[in-house]
Amino acid sequence: VSQQLKEEIRRGFAGLEDPLPGLLDMLESSSDWKGKGHSLGYYITTEFQLWIKEHPAVPQSGIELKKLQARVLGILAQCPANLLDPLISIYQLHTADRNYLLEHVSHLYHKGHYKEAAMLSIKLKLQPDQDVEKMCTPLLLQDQTNLVEDYVGEYPELQSKLLQVLDAWCEPGFNISNVTRQYQGLSRYKPDKFNRKMLSKLVFRLLDRFNVDPALCPNVINQRHLRTLNYLFYKRFVEKTMTQENWTDHVQSTVGDNRWLQGHLMRLLMSYCDVTTAARWAQLCNLPKEMLPYGVAEELQKLHIQERVEETAKADNYKERKKEDYYQLPIPRANIHFLQTWEETWQCWEKVLQPGQVVGIDMEWRPSFGMVGKPRVSLLQIALKDEVFLLDLPRLLEQAETEDEKEKLPHFIQMLYSDAAITKLGYGMSGDLNSLAATWSALKDTDKQAQGVVDLLKVDKQVDVLSPEQSYEDRRFRQPEKGLSLLVQHVLGKPLDKTEQLSNWEKRPLREEQILYAASDAYCLLEIYEKLCKDPASFGLSSDLTESLVGKPSIKPRAKKQLNKQEVPSPSGQQCEGSEKVTPCPPPPISPKEFSVVCDNMLQGLGRYLRCLGVDVRILENEDDHRKAAEIARQEGRVILTSGLPYQTLKSQIAEGRCFSVNCSEKAKEQALQVLKHFNVQVSLADIFSRCQ
Repeated sequence: VSQQLKEEIRRGFAGLEDPLPGLLDMLESSSDWKGKGHSLGYYITTEFQLWIKEHPAVPQSGIELKKLQARVLGILAQCPANLLDPLISIYQLHTADRNYLLEHVSHLYHKGHYKEAAMLSIKLKLQPDQDVEKMCTPLLLQDQTNLVEDYVGEYPELQSKLLQVLDAWCEPGFNISNVTRQYQGLSRYKPDKFNRKMLSKLVFRLLDRFNVDPALCPNVINQRHLRTLNYLFYKRFVEKTMTQENWTDHVQSTVGDNRWLQGHLMRLLMSYCDVTTAARWAQLCNLPKEMLPYGVAEELQKLHIQERVEETAKADNYKERKKEDYYQLPIPRANIHFLQTWEETWQCWEKVLQPGQVVGIDMEWRPSFGMVGKPRVSLLQIALKDEVFLLDLPRLLEQAETEDEKEKLPHFIQMLYSDAAITKLGYGMSGDLNSLAATWSALKDTDKQAQGVVDLLKVDKQVDVLSPEQSYEDRRFRQPEKGLSLLVQHVLGKPLDKTEQLSNWEKRPLREEQILYAASDAYCLLEIYEKLCKDPASFGLSSDLTESLVGKPSIKPRAKKQLNKQEVPSPSGQQCEGSEKVTPCPPPPISPKEFSVVCDNMLQGLGRYLRCLGVDVRILENEDDHRKAAEIARQEGRVILTSGLPYQTLKSQIAEGRCFSVNCSEKAKEQALQVLKHFNVQVSLADIFSRCQ
């Protein structure tokens, strides 16, 4: 607002005999403030708020002020939100009679102005004297969840009451239409947004935001645990990607002593397993006879007392994986160190914090299965060339009694990540560092200070992985590899065994399988990096892509800063040598009409761009296998345009020079220029849009 307008507004107030009623006269007779944004009425009101502080003699007597306050309340019901605070302050509404204010808000509510009633209640702090269910229900029906959160934001008692109401609505058998029926004519009603799923999400968000005990919401928590239970059965008996011990740990911790969940567990066991397995779990849970499914009671009488649940051969009716089918840790078991005391960690830091060192880093935490709170790191794995250190973070935190001791480990971790002379290897580092920050607030800025990190997730982003052919048996018993396991499979020949991935990493002692899994997850990063450094071309990586790996941890690859290849150390400490580029003689020039290609499915944008230039293009669909490109190329005499690892497989299936690897990190235009230059395709004006698009 210009200085001239401010001065004019102030002169106007100074000239009024009674400025407080004068402002209301102006607002009541004006309509410009009823729209959105900052109106003239808004500027006059806020300027008056400043002016009145400089003229303390202006405020009215008690009776006169009450009359003004009654007029203000009428304006507040219609004015934009940005006028609430100035008007409440100017006319001292916090000093008004509380019952009068509550009556006014109630009047607004019964006229159907639910949002306005809630906003005014928040500004005047009336919530403790209101019915939280009554005030919040219409707001939830209108999808005003943010306003509901603000309404209870400063009142723990109201937070608890609201959560209990929402949880009661999620009780099995409760008819939500009983709630919605009362608000049939509600404007802006969004019934699709008002259901158990939405309510459940809101409950978890409120539990997390207000740090309320989840035990307050048994229905929502039970439903979430039941979904977890169904998921665990799917992982164990459909996907077959969880070991028996791992699955048993999670089922026990999910069900606990909850009879309702135990009843569902029995039904799932009868569906997926057999009566003997169900009987053993019934024995473990000490279930009463009336809860047992048909046949389980008789089976239970036959069983001897057992200390732990064991799965029978009949229940475990799928082909067991052979360990030799998976990546094997190449170092002796004695070289894996599980560190639980501060004294033990010193040997780790002395070896790790060495200039020129290359370390693989990974972290494990207990799966949350959608429950409240961020995951806290339970295990930190640091791999060197000859050994792996597994740091038991909960135990180390427990032992740190003094403030000085509590800062030791975060200090070492910060030193490690901020030292550019130490190469840190990871896979999806941002997620790991976020979990570290949730475990220790002192580590919240580690990702910003990190230097010399190599996030191998970028390799997966830069190259498109070609899945090898699987036998019928493999397809039947093994899930397709993904993530780090897929990268390990293509670079090192065998995938990671991920059956321990969803383990309970907080439970101590860790099982031997968990220890080996955790060590392998960190150590394989060293082997991948070394192999990529030695021979990037054989994995479809151009040298500039390999050079770009060193940098900040990130989730999505961005434009890479070019580094000299000599700056990338290998795990053995040796530098990777770049190869000299030899420029071949260009082929004879051809027109786009003479040039026919088949584009792999990761290059659909390139295919469309080349077609615009008159090139004869066929493009693979998303669901097509990369190998289809070779079939088309052979049948129709086309050149294959592909990228990354598929290039290695496809180039061996057709004639030399008929398969070209395109840089996937570039845009379609740059890719097209690269292709046209390589094949010496000369585009004329007549070629552009000469083909049907």
